[in-house]
Amino acid sequence: MTPDRATAAARWITGLFAPQVLVIALPPVVGLLAGGPPAAAWGLVASALCGGVPAGVIYAGVRSGRLDSHHLVDRARRTGPLLVAVAAVLAALVLLAGLGAPRLLVATVTAMLAALAVTVPITLRWKISFHAAVSAGTVVVLAHVLPAVPTLVAGAAVTAVVCWARVRLAHHTPAQVAAGVLAGVGSAWPTLSAFGV
Repeated sequence: MTPDRATAAARWITGLFAPQVLVIALPPVVGLLAGGPPAAAWGLVASALCGGVPAGVIYAGVRSGRLDSHHLVDRARRTGPLLVAVAAVLAALVLLAGLGAPRLLVATVTAMLAALAVTVPITLRWKISFHAAVSAGTVVVLAHVLPAVPTLVAGAAVTAVVCWARVRLAHHTPAQVAAGVLAGVGSAWPTLSAFGV
């Protein structure tokens, strides 16, 4: 692969597996696989809050010129959108738990909040990769609703490609994507285990 094609591929991968995309797509998929259409509807509510609200804030920030891109490449500009994400995920968690959403979906949203609790303080001082964290966390969640071994193997490969793309674009160092993977797995796995799912 030529350098230009490799960079183009890295950009495509970065967009396809952006944190906002995964956070919006994951809850309805988890809901559908775990509890059918009614649970998928709960997943759409989670998607709108956990992914839609932060994505809207980021989109508005990019349009106004306050943010560099929807990938939040400039670490110094991440704080505001990330605080919005924390508030939105917390609101989703309170709503889903309070209204009796399926247990796995509540666990998934709790895992998102746990990941933010780990990554947000880190990114204030060091540019940990949210792409890597969300990709790795998504794999762990999907391994609870799909056959575990093939999901983990395929997911590890996808996460490795996402990490390569972030490093290829010089948005992160290898250490930053590795830390992201550890944060994603290290927050999702214990959270789901605590829920017993």
